Amino acid sequence: MRPGLMLIVRRSLRQHALSTSVTVVSVALACGLVMAVFAIKRQSYDAFTGGAQGFDAVLGARGSQLQLVLNAVFHLETSPGNIPWQLYESVEEDPGVELAVPYAVGDSYEGFRIIGTTTDLFTRFPGEGGLTVTSGGRLFTADAKEAVVGSVVAQRTGVRAGDHLEPSHGLADVEGKAHDDEYTVVGVLAPTNSPLDRLVFIPIEGVFRMSGHVLRGTGRNYRPEEGVEIPDEHREVSAVMLKLADPQAGMFLDQAINRQGTRATLAWPIGRSMADLFEKIGWVNQVLELVAYFVVVVAAGTILASLYNTMHERRREFAILRALGARRRTVSSAIVLEATTITALGALVGYAVYAVILGVAFVIVREQTGVVLQVFKPDQALWLTPLGMVVLGALAGLLPAIKAYRTDVAGNLTPTS
Repeated sequence: MRPGLMLIVRRSLRQHALSTSVTVVSVALACGLVMAVFAIKRQSYDAFTGGAQGFDAVLGARGSQLQLVLNAVFHLETSPGNIPWQLYESVEEDPGVELAVPYAVGDSYEGFRIIGTTTDLFTRFPGEGGLTVTSGGRLFTADAKEAVVGSVVAQRTGVRAGDHLEPSHGLADVEGKAHDDEYTVVGVLAPTNSPLDRLVFIPIEGVFRMSGHVLRGTGRNYRPEEGVEIPDEHREVSAVMLKLADPQAGMFLDQAINRQGTRATLAWPIGRSMADLFEKIGWVNQVLELVAYFVVVVAAGTILASLYNTMHERRREFAILRALGARRRTVSSAIVLEATTITALGALVGYAVYAVILGVAFVIVREQTGVVLQVFKPDQALWLTPLGMVVLGALAGLLPAIKAYRTDVAGNLTPTS
């Protein structure tokens, strides 16, 4: 690239600083929006279809597999119902099941869901790195009124090890519905960047014996008595998280529970249920992508209009350049280079726009679901989009370049006064 071309481009950008700045901002918004749309789409899909927290399947009440997954894995739905304790025990003893963790739900603390479970969730957690409590804390004891809270719960409510909390009935902290029970926080879960961070964990026995609760495992109401062991036939769980030995075990359980049984539903594999959901709402992503593409077209049109509208006032400039020996191709190339430079500057600023959009999405998604998006996670959209924008910007500069190429030297060198 000859130095003369860059000199022409720099001079023009300085001369038309206002229109150049507006165009750069327009390109930046378009580029940042496109990158954010595709990055959020891919990260959300990966998080919800592949982020099953280390478990392979969920066993729950007869009904919708999607509702079961949303409730037990992502804690975004109401529970479809309960299943008998005996069913949990029979599945736990299945040779194809490596780990079965029971969940009992239905209560909350300051808007955060309370999960009654066993310490197997922490000590035998199948995810990479496992689950640990922060220094100074410990796991709850199975028969004590103790709780372990997720990192987001601790951050939002301010509870720490040694503090006390009172559960409320239902999935929202409604005044007047608090249970007559008090739990001591004995640990704070180390951040997992998953929905687990938004939960309060207590012993499953605590859910069974919480004031106001009745057990209906036999179909009749049963109220536990202090100091009296609860018979297994009265116990029930909301869901069972399963880690399977191999895919074949999943097929056998699916056949036995979903196709031949009538008491329960097995959501296996977990990612398939979420993938089906994304397919059903795929049109939303298509609309967002279409909007992003339209913004890109508008940005390209802005570049075209910005350069084309300056052609009239620059005719004399081009004529002088031609008279000084510049070839037609040099003049037209300078226009294409100017359009490309403006687009490249906009694409660079677009990364800042992308970071802002994804930063806002990070906060919203984490607050609502516990799923964490990564602002700087590598994605092909982060290099394909700027590259495509630069090419589109160069194409947008062709029409003004053709106009500059056809500039009449003699006519435009004539004195204006």
